[in-house]
This record gives sequence, structure tokens and C-alpha cells, in this order.
Amino acid sequence: MRTYDDKVRQRLKRMEGQIRGVLKMMEEGKECKDVIAQLSAVRSAADKAMAYIVAVNLEQCILEEKAKGNDTGRMVHEAVELLVKSR
Repeated sequence: MRTYDDKVRQRLKRMEGQIRGVLKMMEEGKECKDVIAQLSAVRSAADKAMAYIVAVNLEQCILEEKAKGNDTGRMVHEAVELLVKSR
């Protein structure tokens, strides 16, 4: 089981606040371009959170596999595929 540090939790809490802000903008009838700009910021934040999670997980996995004397190339490939599929 992987653990997630406070840094990633904080990123997700900021995204949660951004989503609430978008909902409020919609309730207030804000312009479409402003709502879309905020949603774009949420998407960017989600992309960064995913990249951070994958990077931290990859680092942990590589250290564990190296300690066992195993090859880590497959893990790097899987991490890249995960990021590509997330888009």
C-alpha cells in the first residue's frame, strides 16, 4: 500500500476549492470564458497532481526494486504509459 504525502493532499484540497469556485461562478451567471478559464486551471492542477503522484510512486518503486537487484526499466515504461493514458 502506497502512502500519499501532505503535499499531494494539499494540491487536491486546492482543486476542491477551485471546483467550488467554478460552481459559484456558474450560480452567479459569470461569463462562459471566465468559467472555462477556471476549469482549465482545475485541469492543469489535476495534471500536475497526477504527475506528482506518478513521480513519487516511481521513485519509491525504483528504490525498492534496486534494493532487490531487479531491473527498473519496465517500471519507468509503465509510469510513462500511465501518464499518457491519463490525458
